Amino acid sequence: MDHALPLSDPWLLRPLPAFGQLSATDYTDLGFMVGLEVHQQLLTSRKLFCRCPAGRYQTDHQAEVLRHMRPTLSEMGEYDGTALMEFKTRKNIIYLLNNETVCTYDMDDAPPFEIDDVALDHSIAIGMLLGCNIVGEVHITRKQYLDGSIPTGFQRTAIIGTDGDIPYGGKNIHIRQISLEEDSCREVSDQGHERVYRTDRLGTPLIETVTDPDMKTPEEARDVGQIIRHLARASGLVRTGSGAGRQDVNVSVTGGTRIEIKGVSSLRAIPRLVHNEALRQRTLVGIRKELARRGVTSAAISDEGFDVTAIVRGTDCKFIAKAVDKGAAVMAIPLPGFQGLLQLQTQPRTSFLKEFSDRIRVIACIDDLPNLALSTQEVPTLSSGEWDRVIKACSVEPDVPVIVVWGRRNDVETAIRETAIRAREACEGVPMETRQALDDGTNGFERILPGADRMYPDTDLPPIPLLDERVDGIRASLGTRPWERYASLKELGVNHDLAERLSRHRAWDLFLLLYPKLDAETGHLGLNTLASMLLDRSCPRPASMAAARGWWEKTLDRINSGEIIPEAVWNSDEELLTRLEDEEARSIFDEALNYLPPDGPDDPDDPDGQQKREHFAMQHVMKDLRGRVAGRKVRAWISEVLS
Repeated sequence: MDHALPLSDPWLLRPLPAFGQLSATDYTDLGFMVGLEVHQQLLTSRKLFCRCPAGRYQTDHQAEVLRHMRPTLSEMGEYDGTALMEFKTRKNIIYLLNNETVCTYDMDDAPPFEIDDVALDHSIAIGMLLGCNIVGEVHITRKQYLDGSIPTGFQRTAIIGTDGDIPYGGKNIHIRQISLEEDSCREVSDQGHERVYRTDRLGTPLIETVTDPDMKTPEEARDVGQIIRHLARASGLVRTGSGAGRQDVNVSVTGGTRIEIKGVSSLRAIPRLVHNEALRQRTLVGIRKELARRGVTSAAISDEGFDVTAIVRGTDCKFIAKAVDKGAAVMAIPLPGFQGLLQLQTQPRTSFLKEFSDRIRVIACIDDLPNLALSTQEVPTLSSGEWDRVIKACSVEPDVPVIVVWGRRNDVETAIRETAIRAREACEGVPMETRQALDDGTNGFERILPGADRMYPDTDLPPIPLLDERVDGIRASLGTRPWERYASLKELGVNHDLAERLSRHRAWDLFLLLYPKLDAETGHLGLNTLASMLLDRSCPRPASMAAARGWWEKTLDRINSGEIIPEAVWNSDEELLTRLEDEEARSIFDEALNYLPPDGPDDPDDPDGQQKREHFAMQHVMKDLRGRVAGRKVRAWISEVLS
């Protein structure tokens, strides 16, 4: 039934290149650019604008609150497009409240407290580490969110610094700004017209680091994200662990526009995501050119839908028949001029038709898939006779694609209008959207990209002047940046892998304290061994930094004096074992060998059995000697005896 018109753009005529098939030059030819927005929770004891504890997560709740979100006018008397889109969804927003982590401020029933000073100081310090110019006065603004993730309908945020930079690959990546803001709720579920959130994370202090679109390949985007994350972690001022950090990625190509991929939790996922988004935008640019060549304009696309419920009643298509039996309405909308375009691949395993399906799922809340059928798609939906009658009802030619949608009448009418809107946008090119990162490396529509109309001043909180003594005090307490630490470690002679890990690890301050205390004369402990010990998770970790310093200084003195061996640190979770003198150790060794059990079957890769016997004996005798005698010494004894 698909009488596709010929395509003129070579991009639309070839298969999409897979991730890894494009070179840096190919991305340059596409006009590929990526910018990052890196979000990280600050390590504070309480939330940003109230006195509830931060960083405490729960799965139980004592109360629920139901809210309906409505848009408000901006300072310029305009509605934000994203807010209007969310309003069309007619969502019931349900908040699950735990009385230990939420208060009346979070539910917009009380004004905010003054900003948390610890969070403000932490954000200033990280801004300085990023090389930003710190503002002289902090102004709190409101950023409108109508998806329900913040019960007030807006997020309080403030710019802390601007115009920083970080080094990468022989160039500088420009940091546009760093902001301090409230974190949002955790989404529990989103089905139909109901969305459920937990409020324990709500209001946690969060920094947002925004870069310019200076990354020109997918790998650069990942690497720069790592640098920003490592810098914040090395400062010791941010939370770590699941959910404490996430990235938004802004992608564009020549002829396209800025697309924000929201909430990317893993930096490893960024390269494939941005590659696929570049392909999607380039395909949409090709579709725009093709529509223009065919003379299709946005003004020519009608949002009139046709009720075809009676035509499809009794159909053999099970999902449509089941919906109609439950009282669903079925409507159709033709898209003249889109012949052969809706099936074009925009991302791997994703066609242009999914752009329409996503809008229907998100805005019309028809989220049981499949949520539409296409007359020119070669999948079993309606019969050919039923499609003929639907096409006739739409008064179009047989080759014109027709989209059919079913569901509650209000939802279906919304779906028809959104289908027409998305078709008009196709005539203009790439619509500005916020898109959701999917597990397979592709992305899907989440909402219209917000504009400047959603920002306005907060009248509840006065500006906060940053006095020189406060800023100078923070600057004086700053540590070094990870790349500066790495250079220092390499100069000292620490190997590459250990230097990379230690340069961003919490053990850096301990290393600075301890390495000058190494005894070069005894040679019991080298720099690399000290670094390994500090990084190793099995080493004892005293709760406080002061206790840690004392423990490690005492331990290092015992190693230097020969009282204990370095292996003791790895092999004890409590009291460290004292080193054995050679005579006593050899006596225990000889006794252990006397009770050496049979060493099992022969190993074909070791026909003489020597390696196997040595390994077996080593495992046996070290049960009594581990942490008290150097392993290399015991291995030499075993080789001597068994040979």
